[in-house]
Amino acid sequence: MSDIIRCFGGNDPLLIAYHDDEWGIPIHDDKIHYEFLILEGAQAGLSWKTILHRREGYQKAFSNFDPEIVSQFTPKKVDELLTFTGIIRNRRKVESAVKNAQAFIKIQDEYTSFDEYFWGRD
Repeated sequence: MSDIIRCFGGNDPLLIAYHDDEWGIPIHDDKIHYEFLILEGAQAGLSWKTILHRREGYQKAFSNFDPEIVSQFTPKKVDELLTFTGIIRNRRKVESAVKNAQAFIKIQDEYTSFDEYFWGRD
């Protein structure tokens, strides 16, 4: 029995690992910032557990969370992703990941990194 008191997770190993290793820990890596932008957008209206159980699918579908690649996704690629069972197959959520990649890159260009923009550090 663990002495760790968790806010969530129950017996789900993915939720426990997320709670213990990621939740509430500041992020300073642009790739991880973009990953969470995609995952949080997909989560809207759903449980975080649902998204965590599809995290590997999102990693595969969205080119290992590379905004440069995702920003170039075409409508045909979006249609392909809507047939992939590893993600939430909602057109608006998939299209938003592409548009967010484009905006993410603009922010990186203006602020050197998304992390710099997000945290406002000098």
